Parts: sequence; structure tokens; C-alpha cells
Amino acid sequence: MKTIAILSQKGGTGKTTLALNLAVTSEAAGYPTVIIDLDPQASAKEWSKSRDADTPVVISSHASQLDEVLATAKENGAAFCLIDTAPHSERDALAAARAADLILIPCRPAILDLRAITVTKELADLANTPALAVINAAPPRGSLADEAGDAICGYGLEVADVVVTQRMAFVHSLTGGQTVLEFEPDGKAADEIQALFKLICKQVDMTAIKKTVKKARPRETRRKA
Repeated sequence: MKTIAILSQKGGTGKTTLALNLAVTSEAAGYPTVIIDLDPQASAKEWSKSRDADTPVVISSHASQLDEVLATAKENGAAFCLIDTAPHSERDALAAARAADLILIPCRPAILDLRAITVTKELADLANTPALAVINAAPPRGSLADEAGDAICGYGLEVADVVVTQRMAFVHSLTGGQTVLEFEPDGKAADEIQALFKLICKQVDMTAIKKTVKKARPRETRRKA
């Protein structure tokens, strides 16, 4: 099982949105996937309750139970695990970072987000875990994403060459208990998430993980009235 910790010590960077979308993409690619929700707000867990689909599995937990939950997920056949963390919680974030094969650091292309990323990088360095920054919720036009990427590189962080753009599909899909891959499978948002997932797979060498189900398109879920 490969584990990805999604970290940012600043709120509003889109950690949960990325976790949910990447998890559904992973399931669609044939990897049984678990999301461990360490955020007390439990947004990922609440989203899972609004779905008609049974996957991905979302477990609400505490950092003190993380090792046990990860072991149980692996024993039950999970191949891909995403840890969704809360902002402003260095102890929990560090526990997630140490348990992960890769840290994903979402960052909006805004000055306050860029300044805050240094704290998250320090946690990644302390955990001695590889980290990858991803520009998230970028404007669809303009050079802000490129400028933000250059700034992040200046902090010594690797930046994903996939930019996730701010699109309404992310908002509408989560409202209906879906993700962009289910809500608008041929849309640009789905393309970006799939590209990011492929990049992550290369970073953690998912070829070493045997697929337990055949590759298939994401199952469709009905919106509840």
C-alpha cells in the first residue's frame, strides 16, 4: 500500500477536495483506496455519507490511531491511501508526514499561501519524507500559476508540472456526493486530476503495487434529491 499525506498548515488550500478527487481516480484506475480523515471537521467523512457508491472508504480517525488504522487498511486490501489533515495542527500533520510515502502540499497562487508553505516544508523536512507541491485552484488565465511555481521552487520544494485550475465542476460535484471524474468525466477538471494522479503514481512507484481489480471507468452515482 502506498500512502499520501496531504498537508498544508494554512486553511483553504483545497486539501480535502484533492483527497476526494484523487481517491475516486485511484479507485477508477483499479486500486482499492482508503481516505483517512484526521480533520476534526470530518468533511471527507461527511462527503462519503452523501454518496450512493460504497467506495472509496473514508475513515475518520485521530493521529494517535494512525498507525493502527493504516495497518488495518493494508490488511484489508487497500492499495492506495490518502491522509487528509487539518490546518494549524503541527503534531497531527507530522504524524501523517512520517507515515507517508509522499507528502502532497496544495498551494493556491496567492501571497499568503506562498508565505505559509514554508511551515509545511519544515514538517516535511522533519519527517524526512519526499514532498511535492501542487498549485491548486489556479485562475484559468494569466501567469499567476507560473509565478507561484517559481516562488515555491525558491523555497526548495519540487513543484508538480500539473496545475489544478479553479473550476465550478469541483464545487458542483462535491455537493452531489461525487467528484469531477464522475460529474464531468470528459471535462478539463477531470483531465487535471487524472494527470496529477498519474504523476503521483510515478513519484511513489505504483507499478510495484499489484492491481486487485481490473481498470475500469469510475462508477456513476446518482444524485440524491
